[in-house]
Amino acid sequence: MIHLVDITEENWLEAAKLRVTEQQQAFLDHSLGILARGYVYRSCNGRVIGIAKDERLIGLALVRDFTEEPLGYDLQQFMIDREHQGKGYGSEALGLILELLRTEGRYPHVEVCVNRADAPALRVYEKAGFVDSGYIDDELPHCINLICHLNK
Repeated sequence: MIHLVDITEENWLEAAKLRVTEQQQAFLDHSLGILARGYVYRSCNGRVIGIAKDERLIGLALVRDFTEEPLGYDLQQFMIDREHQGKGYGSEALGLILELLRTEGRYPHVEVCVNRADAPALRVYEKAGFVDSGYIDDELPHCINLICHLNK
């Protein structure tokens, strides 16, 4: 069973060992980089969420608050370990993350920036209800900014 867990002193080393496929390395930070970003973004409520199957960590997500308009959640990184991909865990975990944020209820939406070349990730996000926001970041023209409205 997939569930979300806090990253703690007891499991952060296990989290740091998670890896994505070689192809995905062009799109995602290493797990240790995701953990570091959670610390760096603490001023905007940055947090790393562990994704576990039973008692074993199989993925990570980094969520932070947008501090500029429009205020919302920013899903910065989302990864499932390469040994656990292709089993539906990513879709299930993303659903749990969206439900967590919906329940928390501080913001009406979640945004994520996805590289246009990362077709598998785009499918997972679209399946979860994300749509193109229409925003184009001049610094990241190769990315699509997706948004998921939580009040639906």
